Amino acid sequence: MKISDFNLRHLRAASSIGHLGSISAAAQAIHISQPALTQGLAKLESMLDQPLFERRTDGMVATEAGRLFFPRIETALIHIVSPRVTMTQLRALIALADAGSYAAASNATGLAQPSLHRAVGDLSVALKRNLVERRGKGVALTEQGRRTARRFRLARAELEAGLSELAALQGRETGRITIGAMPLSRARILPAAVAAFHRDNPDVAINIIEGAFHELIEPLRDGDIDLMIGAMRAPSPGPDVAQQPLFDDHPAVIGRKGHPALSDQPSLENLAKYSWIIPATGTPLRDGWASMFDKLSIPLPQVPIDCGSVITIRQILIESDFLTLLSPDQVAVELEAGWLVKITNIPEGYTRKIGVTTRTEWRPTAMQEKFLTILKAISKAT
Repeated sequence: MKISDFNLRHLRAASSIGHLGSISAAAQAIHISQPALTQGLAKLESMLDQPLFERRTDGMVATEAGRLFFPRIETALIHIVSPRVTMTQLRALIALADAGSYAAASNATGLAQPSLHRAVGDLSVALKRNLVERRGKGVALTEQGRRTARRFRLARAELEAGLSELAALQGRETGRITIGAMPLSRARILPAAVAAFHRDNPDVAINIIEGAFHELIEPLRDGDIDLMIGAMRAPSPGPDVAQQPLFDDHPAVIGRKGHPALSDQPSLENLAKYSWIIPATGTPLRDGWASMFDKLSIPLPQVPIDCGSVITIRQILIESDFLTLLSPDQVAVELEAGWLVKITNIPEGYTRKIGVTTRTEWRPTAMQEKFLTILKAISKAT
C-alpha cells in the first residue's frame, strides 16, 4: 500500500485508542462517534492486513504490530501539527514543493490541477498560514509553506518507516534505504557495505544519491534521505543533525606519473610552487589543505580550478602538472595502473573524520539499523 492511501483521521483515532485503551474514551477525546471510530479502525487494519489491537473485555490492548506502528503515527502527527489536515492536502503541498508548479505537480501525481489548487487553498485556511505566493506567472512556496512542506515530508518518512516495520513483522523484508553519498564514501566503504547488506536482504531497495554536502543536507533534513556518509563537518551543521564518526581518512598529495615535483624534495614549500585543484572553500578537505600551509606561514598555492568531482580531478591530473589532495582509496585504480602517483604524505594531524550524518530525531527501522551495523563493521576494518 501507499502512504497516500491512509486517512489521517483513522491514524489519529488508532493512536488515541492505543493511548487510552478503549474506543469510547478515544471517541470522546477526538470528538468522533464510536461507530465511526470503530469503522475507521476496521478499515485501517484491513488495509494493513494485520490487527493493531486485541479486543478484550477490559479494553483494547495493542498487538505487536500496534506497538511498532503507533510511535510512527504519533511522530507523524506531531509533524503534521493540525488535526484538520487531510492526506490529500499533505500530498498536494509536497507535490507542489517538489514539482515547483501546479502543472508539474499534476503530471507527477495524476491529480487534476483544480484539485491541487483547492487542496492547497483549503490547507492554508486550515493552518491559517499563507503557504503559496504568486511570482510573475507562476507560484512559489512562502517561507511558511517551505517549513510546512518539510514537516509533511518528515511525517511521510515516519509512516513509510512504519509500513516497512509492519512488513518485516509479517516476514517480508521490504522497504527502501536512501543514502546520501559524499565523494569519499563512494571509494570503498559504501560499495562494500551495500554489497554485504544486499546479499542478506535482496528484497530491500537501496537508493544512493551522490552529491556534495551542501546538495544532500537539505534532502536529509526533509526526510528524503535517511543517512549521509562522508566527511564530517565541524562545527556541527545544527542541532537537528547528528554525526557519528566511522574512521579517520589520511589524504595524500597526488599528481601524474612523472610529475616534476617528484624530482624535488616534496616539502610544502616546493609543492606550493605548483597549481592545485581542490574542492571549494568551506569543505573539510579545502580547509585542511589551507591550514597546512598557513601553519608554516607558506603563501597558499594557486588554485585555478575549484572541483570536488574525483572523476574530473583525476583526468585533469593525468593531463597536466596540477596537484591535489585526495584519499588514495579514491584513486586506487589510477595509482595501481601507474597513471597517478602519490607525491607525498601530508603532515601528521591533518586528517578527515569520515562518518554518518542523520537527523537527530531519526529512529532507524530494524532494516536500517542492520545496514548501519554492517557499515560500522566495514569501517572498523578499514
